[in-house]
Amino acid sequence: MSPEPTAPARRRRFGWPQRVFSQVLLMQLAIAAGVTVLATGFFLAPLSAQLDDQAMRRALAIAQTAASPEVADKLMKSRPTPQGPVQAEAERIRQATDAEYIVIMDTGGVRWSHTSLEEIGRVVSTDPSAPLAGDEIMEIDSGTLGRSARGKVPLHDNTGRIVGAVSVGIEYDSVRDRLFSAIPGLLLYAGGALAAGSLAAYLISRRLQRQTHDLAFSDISALLAEREAMLHGIREGVVALDAHGRIRLMNDEAQRLLGIGPDAKGLPLDQVLGEGRTTDVLAGRVTGVDLVTVRGQRVLIANRMPTDDGGAVATLRDRTELEQLGRELDSTRGLIDALRAQDHEHANRMHTVLGLLELEMHDEAVEFITEVVGVHRATAEQVTEKVHDPLLASLLVGKATVAAERGVSLRVSPDTLLPDRLVDPRGLVTVVGNLVDNAMDAAAGCEDAQIEVELHAEGRTVVLRVTDTGPGVPPAQRELIFTEGWTTKKLPAHGKRGLGLALVRRAAERQGGSARVEEAPGGGAEFTVVLPEALSELTGPEQLEPEPAAVGEAR
Repeated sequence: MSPEPTAPARRRRFGWPQRVFSQVLLMQLAIAAGVTVLATGFFLAPLSAQLDDQAMRRALAIAQTAASPEVADKLMKSRPTPQGPVQAEAERIRQATDAEYIVIMDTGGVRWSHTSLEEIGRVVSTDPSAPLAGDEIMEIDSGTLGRSARGKVPLHDNTGRIVGAVSVGIEYDSVRDRLFSAIPGLLLYAGGALAAGSLAAYLISRRLQRQTHDLAFSDISALLAEREAMLHGIREGVVALDAHGRIRLMNDEAQRLLGIGPDAKGLPLDQVLGEGRTTDVLAGRVTGVDLVTVRGQRVLIANRMPTDDGGAVATLRDRTELEQLGRELDSTRGLIDALRAQDHEHANRMHTVLGLLELEMHDEAVEFITEVVGVHRATAEQVTEKVHDPLLASLLVGKATVAAERGVSLRVSPDTLLPDRLVDPRGLVTVVGNLVDNAMDAAAGCEDAQIEVELHAEGRTVVLRVTDTGPGVPPAQRELIFTEGWTTKKLPAHGKRGLGLALVRRAAERQGGSARVEEAPGGGAEFTVVLPEALSELTGPEQLEPEPAAVGEAR
């Protein structure tokens, strides 16, 4: 014998079903059945009253027909007997109209006609004062023949004088029979409506079953909670868009990376982010895998996957630190190459000095060493005299050495003069470094390759110009080159390129400035960057020339 099922098992067997399909089907069937019952009840309730009203009006109409002057004349000229002319006329009308009874009475309430002959000559059982007073009456009442629909009218003679009254009754059972006869047809219609509702409920439930994979509501709720926890716990930004480009969902990381708040949900993407490559990538106007975009100071990698409803889900990864490390690695590699070349050149110079000393050409050796040291010292002094910020001066000296090893001459314009009052020296170092690197890439390999850097202040605004003798930038590409991810160069080892000029323009625009490129006067490209409010306010007399002691120490 199998063991008796436990209480939880019995509850699962006889309790409310867990599946969405079953629950929705039962609820839809209950709603359809309830609506059918209510509609049937609402139809039957007024139907009974309407049938009663029709029966009373019919009784009144028969009474009006029977209350003719001829009947009144017969009543005045005869006696109330079963064989009298009034009884005969009343029976004829009753049989013709299928009334239950027709009672004709005189002014004293004495019956002159009745379906029961023994009642003729007796006083009526109900009060006849209303019709005898000239009123017409319709009512549902009980009399000697039971419950019936009645109509009572006064009986007038040829002169219009009331000589009696006529009371007509229609059997109430016939009214009820008409009501009951209407019920089967009504139930048939109600059953058809219930069947149609049940079929619709079944089809809807089957569709929900397919869409919910036959899960229970508790399972769906658990999946939703897990999705929310997973969505906000991952370290990638997730943005879901609907078919109209509105933000449907975004996690905390996406809000941080894009710099927007949770109130952006439901708003169009273009309205929230504004115009730019980031908006184009997320909206699908730029296609591809691992697309690079810049948002604020962050370098992002975006991927977009369309959904079946016409929307899309985009993921965002923060590559800012990785990109910075990659660019530092590129710079380090360039510095290593430069140092390796310097080491090779230094070895050649040492060999030259050694040879001169061995040949006892001491004066020539001193002259050679003085010339070599003087070239490097002149370059450093030229830069430090015109650029007083130490970080920026060091960058230009280092870039001059790297450029020389690549066969490019880098010089500082005679019009350059930049005081040591930079608000963001590191930011300007990034801008100058990116522009000089870009100019070296463009000019390297060209005949008489040169780069000129000009930095000067106009009030608190810093204007930077970097000119090269490379092939230049075609007019059609002068805006395109500032777009993230756009490049004509070979990809480096760490992955992406096409970010340097985009970061330059973004840095300039963040300070309210601008970055543009034009054709240089002697051919090539000339990049101009304007940085408003890049210098701090003067706190004392500005020294544009280095102190003599400092110059002497430098020498």
